[in-house]
Amino acid sequence: MRRTAVRPPVSSWRGLAALAVVAAAGLAAPAAHAGPVLERIKQTGKLTIGHRESSVPFSYFDADKKPVGYAIDLCLRIGEAVRRSLQLPRLAIEYVPVTSANRIPMVAEGKVDLECGSTTNNAERRQQVAFTVPHYIAGARIMVRADSPIEALSGFEGRKVVSTKGTTPLKAVEAANRERLMRINVLEAPDHAKAVEMVEKGEADGFVMDDVLLYGLIAGRPDPSKLKVVGKFLTIEPLAIMLSKDDAAFKKLVDDEMKRLIASREAHAIYERWFLQPIPPRGAPLNLPKNYLLRDFWKYPTDRVPG
Repeated sequence: MRRTAVRPPVSSWRGLAALAVVAAAGLAAPAAHAGPVLERIKQTGKLTIGHRESSVPFSYFDADKKPVGYAIDLCLRIGEAVRRSLQLPRLAIEYVPVTSANRIPMVAEGKVDLECGSTTNNAERRQQVAFTVPHYIAGARIMVRADSPIEALSGFEGRKVVSTKGTTPLKAVEAANRERLMRINVLEAPDHAKAVEMVEKGEADGFVMDDVLLYGLIAGRPDPSKLKVVGKFLTIEPLAIMLSKDDAAFKKLVDDEMKRLIASREAHAIYERWFLQPIPPRGAPLNLPKNYLLRDFWKYPTDRVPG
């Protein structure tokens, strides 16, 4: 199995904003012709959004099985920018469910135009798809039952840890298990919801995933007090909307709109809507203000990330 790359130090994130300013000043973006994605959207009058079912608060189903979330709202704003650019009287939105396992091929094969969820931008994935400006910078931590004495990954030696199939946290815990000879029994779940159920039922002792997703999942459980998040960051994860790498004009349009949303502070308001205010389906707030990594990164937003 491929060895997981070592994550860059946090200082890399602090310095990246300054590097982005230099790059922006010294490089002029070349003119781009419409590619296959924009042509398809123009011909069909439809934007296809790939969504998740349980990536709270980024992309998930509400009580009426309607896709909602932070990333969904950002994608809808991007869709409006696409409509204006193509001078369409209206733009239909088609929602297509995707999973951790199939989301990359769904974008690469043109089955969805934007994947609006909680996907990490990394070098391995950029070989197949493109990413826009990150909308969140997370770190992988561990969900355990509230009565668990475990406080760190080292405490899972000889125990069972689950993560979601096809995710970077899964690769990180597998790499740590191999390199540190921890004898952890690493399990795969098909989706986040199943992984939480495994912890609640005692089928796994912990669930490794991006911390913000863990908090969102806990807030949505019937009794949130039965679960908690522990441990230090195992990874640093820049989460971004995923799109085709074969349409430079579409990529530029998406990047420009994300930067505009951040500069106008519309993205900040959307963030507050999903992280600081009550959200469906239970009407409970996550109470998660922007962390310092995202605050610093949004000062000079770019699609370029370490790793």
